[in-house]
Amino acid sequence: MIRRLLLIAVLSATGSPAATVTDGILTGAGATFPLPLYERWFDLFGQETGVRAIYQAVGSGEGVQRLMGKWVDFAATDAYLTNEQMRLAPAAVVHLPTCVGAVVITYNLPGQPELRLTPEILAAVFLGQVTRWSDERLAAVCPGGSLPRQKITVVHRSEGSGTTFIFTDYLAKVSPAWQARVGRGTKVTWPAGIGVEGNPGVAQFVARIPGSIGYLELNFAVQQRLTAALLQNRHGEYIKPSPVSVSAAAEVELPPDTRILLTDTPVPGGYPISAFTYLVVYQEQAYDRRTRRHAAALARFLQWVLTTGQEHTTSLFYAPLPAQVRSQSLNLLSWLTYDGQPFLVP
Repeated sequence: MIRRLLLIAVLSATGSPAATVTDGILTGAGATFPLPLYERWFDLFGQETGVRAIYQAVGSGEGVQRLMGKWVDFAATDAYLTNEQMRLAPAAVVHLPTCVGAVVITYNLPGQPELRLTPEILAAVFLGQVTRWSDERLAAVCPGGSLPRQKITVVHRSEGSGTTFIFTDYLAKVSPAWQARVGRGTKVTWPAGIGVEGNPGVAQFVARIPGSIGYLELNFAVQQRLTAALLQNRHGEYIKPSPVSVSAAAEVELPPDTRILLTDTPVPGGYPISAFTYLVVYQEQAYDRRTRRHAAALARFLQWVLTTGQEHTTSLFYAPLPAQVRSQSLNLLSWLTYDGQPFLVP
């Protein structure tokens, strides 16, 4: 068993990231998308092994920046690194999918009627082209009569966000108008709406503002008791986001490095705005005075996430990795080296 480690702070009094990582202390930063699950994992892994970890949910973009600066052991990101980012990185990195999550469309309407959305209508709402709930396009697909004649208040993320990347990637795939006007990215120029920070911020705002609509991770919608819309997938099915439909979306063939977007999945029954979320680490772990023990603690944690950790996903409304994804991800752990030699065989 790995020795019990002490918890230390990784921020200075000014809030700046620490420049180095003390031997044996696992530190990470990044996405808010998987935050509830990661907090559970860190707690359980610490109880089982004595290893402690600190994680700061600062957004995917900032997490990647901290990894590039070698301020943390791992970055958590919903938007995998682009080829250009990997070229500019100080060393080779490995992407490990940790679970499958869903970006859901949540809304606040009197009585919370069932809301069904086609890809075209969803894009039109966030483009600012559908401005009232009583719009005939919404009425045509929503059962149970007309929606209220209430103004739609669009809520979106204001900072660089992996959740935004997943959502805008989906819209860019299904809407030529969105692709031409906005495109995809962790941060985009929004045609309409109010920007707030973080998944929790979107959840709180939608919960407070009648007539609002926003996008956020499924877990946060559940926590705030917000209703999620049913989205039409490629097969014309209106799909409710759930661990089952989200996991189904990931039943696809993976590239060797696991970098793939699941949005607009071709799988029947799959929820169309599903995505892997990743932990990204350096392939070579002997850097910045890291010891082999420190690298082994990180590798064992990653191995635990891909095995025991998967048992704790659905209780927090994430989906476990499909079997073939777990197998491929475990194999990627053998890519990690210390002084050029593999040090963990899954």
